Formats: sequence, structure tokens, C-alpha cells
Amino acid sequence: MSDVDFTQDSPFPAQQASFMSMRNVRSKNREGWLDLFAVDAVLQDPVGISPFDPVGQGHKGREAIGAFWDNVILQNGGEIRIRESYPAGDECANLLRITRLLPNGRPLEVNFIGVYRVNEAGSIVSLKAYWQFEKAMADF
Repeated sequence: MSDVDFTQDSPFPAQQASFMSMRNVRSKNREGWLDLFAVDAVLQDPVGISPFDPVGQGHKGREAIGAFWDNVILQNGGEIRIRESYPAGDECANLLRITRLLPNGRPLEVNFIGVYRVNEAGSIVSLKAYWQFEKAMADF
């Protein structure tokens, strides 16, 4: 199975937002990435309680989402790929894989589901990443 080419445009607004998100992450374009989100958007990565979100309510609004970029995305880096993508209505579910090297030199590979929901303007109002932090870190 080959990965989804997210460098291409999509006619589905939520899928297009997900593709643009991946492009901005890959190019380390913080402002471009933040501009994809509605002012009252919520980002949950992962969904539920984790070291990234001790309360489990998500990062609400652009300021909090920007802090998530600074503290998690920018700090952790790695290669992210869309393995499969399923747009439907105002949402899109992507099967993703992130691969990165840990500080100890060991590789970490995490498969997860990212669900993007957009408003009428095509701005992301909800981004939920489904994966288990504890499971991903179990061997490290």
C-alpha cells in the first residue's frame, strides 16, 4: 500500500485541511499551520489524558494550539505520513504514521487515527488524534 500524496489538493474541505496541516508540519510552518484553525478550535493529541494534556480536555483556541506546536510538534519532529484518508461530510479520518528517533537513538513509530472536522469556511474546528501515549512509550 502506498501513502496518500498530501502534496496534491483535495475537493473535500476537511481532507484539504488535513493535507494542508501535513504540508505545514513537514515544512515547519507554524503560522501556516495555525491559520488552518478556527479561533475557537480544539486540538486533542492524543484524545484523553496524557503528558501533553494532563486534564484531558484538549488545547482550546489558537494560543493553546500554538503552545502545543511549540512544545510538542516542533520539539518532537519526525517524519509523518498519511497512509490512508477517508473524507466524509465536514470530516476526514486519516490513518497516519509518525516515525522519529528518540534521544537514546532508538526509533519510535506510532500509527494513529487523525480526525479533522471543519466549519463552512474550511477552517479546522476539531482535530482529534487517537493513539495511546503509554502504549507508544512502553518499550522506551
